[in-house]
Amino acid sequence: MSVIYILLGVSILVAIIFFIAFIFAVKRGQFDDSYTPSVRMLFEDELIKDKPNDSILTNKD
Repeated sequence: MSVIYILLGVSILVAIIFFIAFIFAVKRGQFDDSYTPSVRMLFEDELIKDKPNDSILTNKD
């Protein structure tokens, strides 16, 4: 039973260390994306899809 308490304490300690490392990386700009905004306008046309013609899809007899 004491092993569970040790493992629980170690897992909480590891989780806190990873959380601190994540916060540190975010504050230092590790996850800032400076490339995508500059090329987003080049691929904007691919995001716009033509709507299918509804008159072809519906059968009006």
